[in-house]
Amino acid sequence: METGNPPRTARFVRPFLFAALLGCAHAADWPGWRGIGRDGLSPDPLPASLPTQPTPRWQIPLGHGYASPVVASGLVVVLDHSAGQETAHGLDSVTGKERWHTPYAKAWSDEFEPGPRCTPLIDGDLIFVQSAQGEFACLNRTDGRKRWGFNFEDYGTVWVPDVHSNIGAAVRRGHTGSAVIAGNRVLVQVGSTQGAAFAAFDRETGRLLWKSLNDHTCYSSPIVGTLAGRLQLVAATAEGLVGVDVTDGTALWRLTFRTGANRNVLTPILSGDSVLFASHTTGLRRLTVHSEGAQQKASDDWLNRDLKINLATPVLVGGHLYGLGAAHDFICVDAASGKVKWSQSGFGDVASVIAGSGRLLVQLDTGEIRLLRATSERYDEIGRFQACGKTYSHPAWSDGTLYVRDPNGCVAYPLATQ
Repeated sequence: METGNPPRTARFVRPFLFAALLGCAHAADWPGWRGIGRDGLSPDPLPASLPTQPTPRWQIPLGHGYASPVVASGLVVVLDHSAGQETAHGLDSVTGKERWHTPYAKAWSDEFEPGPRCTPLIDGDLIFVQSAQGEFACLNRTDGRKRWGFNFEDYGTVWVPDVHSNIGAAVRRGHTGSAVIAGNRVLVQVGSTQGAAFAAFDRETGRLLWKSLNDHTCYSSPIVGTLAGRLQLVAATAEGLVGVDVTDGTALWRLTFRTGANRNVLTPILSGDSVLFASHTTGLRRLTVHSEGAQQKASDDWLNRDLKINLATPVLVGGHLYGLGAAHDFICVDAASGKVKWSQSGFGDVASVIAGSGRLLVQLDTGEIRLLRATSERYDEIGRFQACGKTYSHPAWSDGTLYVRDPNGCVAYPLATQ
């Protein structure tokens, strides 16, 4: 249940640069958590309107799971709980027909039901998956066979059986973050307090390239971008926010803050040399990273303590954040000041947002899809339809098709674009 963006500046790693980092990703692909740039922004045009109730291209049943579907070059990868195993399914994007399926870890559950929580990542001919209890695997794209893998326990991560303790977060409630690619490296938030909070592996062979820091993992997915001239992994941990050099794991900067239950969930949002991030305890903040010789320093620009965003990462469009607020309302926030421009009630606990073409596709946790204009002037709804049942899985958008996932399965909706 993972659960982004910037003005188009030269300093930020935009989707076309992420495509280079991701090998052979194409502009219309949605290969990982929140798309190519991990920011919820789609280079593929969004629809200008919505039918009252579109006809699915296909619909397939699946076991329970919270992970989001991903799409690249005609392959949809979706995860579920099958026969006591977390299982990856490779589907044809046009027909929904299964090409292969691969169990990769024993299933685990707390009171929120079993099933995968970490969104898979497609990178060229490889697929990376991660289980709730920290089993990581690299699979072949063509047939789903496992190429390499490891368990977080191999690097000193200790599982905490008492879910009500205040030790870490993911180590007692299940890992929900997703790995990220930087060149030939796959970067994984392992969460070991024995020098392996983060680890980088050769994407082809699984050889360990570096490990770094001692932070506990929360529930957030990290992002890669350039801040103050350094390409880095930017991540939320149970202790706050950190920046880590992707080449060798050097810690570049840190902003420490603690939250209730160590529960940081959102993905950091990058804009120039700044990071936007919110938690349910501290509120929404923007910090800026500055160089200090070989190191860097981060300092807060502003902090809006009223915007205690909990589960859903906003998108950043034209200098404004659009996403779920603190009280079931959908909000627009000026990213320069942290001031709310407008709010609209009635959006539930989670609202997953995809932005593009001056519009927003918003999926509510009820499974309803709404199409909005991305304007800071007012809430401007274009249309809506019911796509699936109750869901916490972020949708995927690729080649004019919306892929949604609920506890019963996965559905593909072709939507006309203009």
